[in-house]
Amino acid sequence: MTNKNLEYDFKWCPGCGDFGVRRALEFATLERNKRLDLPMENNVVVAGIGCSGNLVHLLEGAQPYGFHGIHGRSLPIAMGVKMARPELNVVVVAGDGDFLSIGAEHIAPQATRNLNACAVVMDNGVYGLTKGQSSPTTDLGEVTSSTPFGKPEDSLDPFELYMAIGVSFIASSISSQVRELAKLIGQAMDHPGFSIVHVQSPCTTYNDTYEVLKGNVKKGIEPLAYTLPESHDASDKESAYRVIRSPGVPLGVIYRDQRPTLQQRMQQIHGKATLRTPDQLLDVYDL
Repeated sequence: MTNKNLEYDFKWCPGCGDFGVRRALEFATLERNKRLDLPMENNVVVAGIGCSGNLVHLLEGAQPYGFHGIHGRSLPIAMGVKMARPELNVVVVAGDGDFLSIGAEHIAPQATRNLNACAVVMDNGVYGLTKGQSSPTTDLGEVTSSTPFGKPEDSLDPFELYMAIGVSFIASSISSQVRELAKLIGQAMDHPGFSIVHVQSPCTTYNDTYEVLKGNVKKGIEPLAYTLPESHDASDKESAYRVIRSPGVPLGVIYRDQRPTLQQRMQQIHGKATLRTPDQLLDVYDL
């Protein structure tokens, strides 16, 4: 990156899964721009705090607009951008600590509104940037720098959360499958409504789960990640629940629901509203 983009150098550990996510997001964005004949400036990448924040500096050439916000507040910022400039393609990038802990309170409002924005969540099961503390998706009993005797809380199931609060597009992937991930991100960006692509992105320093996810034949380790069969009906909520409640990490589109977006609903409301002149507004007050 340093040789091609002199303004920024990525500060990620060697082998970090986020490198694959960055490349996939680059592929998806470039493909969308070409297909729709749009400039790179049509895209906005919004980040919170964490290793994922590096993705606001996305490409090695022309850059999208980037907004590096505060911890857990990427979704409110994304909503502000989308309300002001609804024609822009808004992508939120976040980690499991940023998105599912302090940022968790903002997921349900955007799901119920069906904000037309895409969130790419990189889940490594720890707070990687701040030296490996336990995060919401860290397994129960796991020893980390903040839980030296084992994590006392149950781990959060993000897919159960996304389904329960009404996210209208839910996909799952792994950072090592860059081309497949790029296609999922492309579908999520095209989806009219609130979409989340949840990516298993191992932290090679504090929680290296590559072997568990991909398997190791020599060690007799079966892969935890598997590709969803073509027979899976993503429009069927019951089928989606069966998938997320089965063992393993599914790869593909888990759920897709077609319903009006926030912008479409607001346009309907605006059509019902009666515009009043400044004099009519002032007449309301007893001056």
